[in-house]
Amino acid sequence: MLALAALLAVPLVPSLASAQAVPELPQPSPHARVEQRVGVTDLSLDYSSPGVKGRKVWGDVVPYDKVWRAGANAPTKLTASRDFSFGGTAVKAGTYSIFVTPAAKGPWTVHLNSDPAAGTPEYDAKKDVARLTVAPAALPAPRERLIFLFADMTDDRVSLDLEWERVRIRVPITVDTKAHVTAAIEKAIGEAWRPHASAANYYLNAGDLDRALAMADKSIAIQSTWRNEWVRAQILGKKGKKAEATAAANRAQTLGKGDPIFEQFFKENIAKALAGWK
Repeated sequence: MLALAALLAVPLVPSLASAQAVPELPQPSPHARVEQRVGVTDLSLDYSSPGVKGRKVWGDVVPYDKVWRAGANAPTKLTASRDFSFGGTAVKAGTYSIFVTPAAKGPWTVHLNSDPAAGTPEYDAKKDVARLTVAPAALPAPRERLIFLFADMTDDRVSLDLEWERVRIRVPITVDTKAHVTAAIEKAIGEAWRPHASAANYYLNAGDLDRALAMADKSIAIQSTWRNEWVRAQILGKKGKKAEATAAANRAQTLGKGDPIFEQFFKENIAKALAGWK
């Protein structure tokens, strides 16, 4: 009992590690991120930014003729929301890693790699989706920390620049903005029948058949689909216009063939409705 009492009398003192908060300190190579919209394509680049710190960078900190992850700590990653061209090579939308092979004389090589998690030790040249040579240029003033920036942007092109110490390399990136916008416009136009069809279905369920029919006709005038033809058929059926309802339901059956949603959820209902309108 005395031993237990003595134990209970000992104050519970937290450990020094848990009692003290760890202060946030500057990182030697802090994380950085740059973003740019080019036309309708979003580009972003994540990297770590090392400093010169009085060292010889090119040929020492970053050796010549060896692949380098174009940053520190983690892979340098380029993300594009749409298909693009990297140095003239077509690339699919997605996230990629960037590597650079500096040269003491002559052009440098920039690699775009399909493995966004690859650092220098994991680099696999077979996974490069684009590779180009660029001529390094001298900066007018020294750059203490490595930086990436998007420069000289238009609606369909931008330059991705790497600057560090007294060197700049530039990679041209292009996007087919006209093609992207045209595809979006065509899709929007192709879907323009939907709002009227939804309105027709709403008025059908609400019992406002005249307004429902007007909306269905507007939808079909834009584009005839099995959905709006079926809505129209139901409206006409409730109006007692069986011949017109049958014609619309038959068009819905023809247009719906091969559509998984139609086949699974609507085909049988339409067949039953047609049988009832005979």
